[in-house]
Amino acid sequence: MGFFDRFFNREREQELKKGLVKTQEGFFGKLAKALVGKNKVDEDFLDALEAALISSDVGLDTTIKIIQRLEKRIERDKYFTDQEAILMLKEEIVALLAENATEDLENFYTGKTVPHIILVVGVNGVGKTTSIGKLAYQYRQMGKQVLIAAGDTFRAAAVDQLKIWAERVGCLFFSKGMGADPSSVAYEAGQMALRENADIAIIDTAGRLHTKTNLMAELSKMSRSLSKSLPGAPHEVLLVLDASTGQNALEQCRQFTKSAEVTGLILTKLDGTAKGGVILGISDQFKIPIRYIGTGESKENFQVFNKTAFVEALFSGMGD
Repeated sequence: MGFFDRFFNREREQELKKGLVKTQEGFFGKLAKALVGKNKVDEDFLDALEAALISSDVGLDTTIKIIQRLEKRIERDKYFTDQEAILMLKEEIVALLAENATEDLENFYTGKTVPHIILVVGVNGVGKTTSIGKLAYQYRQMGKQVLIAAGDTFRAAAVDQLKIWAERVGCLFFSKGMGADPSSVAYEAGQMALRENADIAIIDTAGRLHTKTNLMAELSKMSRSLSKSLPGAPHEVLLVLDASTGQNALEQCRQFTKSAEVTGLILTKLDGTAKGGVILGISDQFKIPIRYIGTGESKENFQVFNKTAFVEALFSGMGD
């Protein structure tokens, strides 16, 4: 690993720690109190741990699973130091994250087929448009030719915002304007990606409410249109979820996975919430890889998800 790589990794590590401050303060403030003066597992400790996990929106089922795993590890020896307790908890959380298909990616580009077609889905307000722009920026930093397509044809603002992002990061842009058939946009975007020798095409979709059956059906239609345009496409379907919505993010994930073959998740707004523990609940409940996380407003505040780095950042300053 060269100097630049080490510097970049340190910068990314610091950004992640900064982005998780609110979750860390909420969760580990409670956890620290649970560990004060403790040298054994007792009911008070486990109750405090449960409260800390639930308040961070880990979810009841996942919280119970973590506690049960912890109990099994220490049932033969009830005595431990606070550092040992933290280490065991860290290891169990990493193991939980590893049970989905999450890979600790070295960089953003995962494509094996050119053009690599990515369909991005999610409800309004979760940061979908911004995530597309940030993802495109990261690909451009790697020297990739990128096409952004405006598949949300219901809102003029969505088209305009994507066009601005495309210009900002130096991407190709495709749109058929307001009111166009989203499936037609998807099909033609795939064809344009071929013509322009794009490495990646990122296709937006309407910020559909997960309770609207007709809109969810339209999402399936877009996927079929893409497969006709380019066999095997879309190669990725990324679902964007707002971490600050806590348990509602789990419900959105549940509904979208019924209508689309979601291959990965983007968790946004981690820097603005104490509910970052929702990552653990989503990972446990759906076994879908977490690909990327957003930790700020700028185009640089977006990184590949690394489960070990995430847990280390959460526990930063504890048990060192």
